[in-house]
Amino acid sequence: QNVFITGSSGTGKSYIASAIGYEACKNGIKTLYSNASKLMGQLKIAKNKDTIESEMKKIEKCQLLILDDLFLIGLDARERSILMEIIEDRHGLKSIIITSQLPVESWYDAIGDPTVADAILDRIVHTAHKIELTGDSVRKINAKKK
Repeated sequence: QNVFITGSSGTGKSYIASAIGYEACKNGIKTLYSNASKLMGQLKIAKNKDTIESEMKKIEKCQLLILDDLFLIGLDARERSILMEIIEDRHGLKSIIITSQLPVESWYDAIGDPTVADAILDRIVHTAHKIELTGDSVRKINAKKK
């Protein structure tokens, strides 16, 4: 199953995704956690080095993929293609957790290409559990306490 966790900065999206990932690991579920922008950057480099297939196989082997802060930075054409491949490889077979500051309704525009957006979102949105966090930043609250 897939989970989307959305909300403003500091509301606990990464914390919840990490906690789910930690529990998955404790239960023997192979999990990969990555900041989405960093992962996309690494995969673009791998594509240039012609090692993308081995990198994608590492991702495929994981039953749970956690993409943290997806769409924080807009996707370029190569990143859209890579994200599409990741989603396609996982569709109906393996789980993904996505955290994003953008609400799910804004993901279509964040992907940037209508055709690719349709393909990606059609594969993940309809069956995902959605958690929308609200409230002040935990970092802001903790800073006031100090």
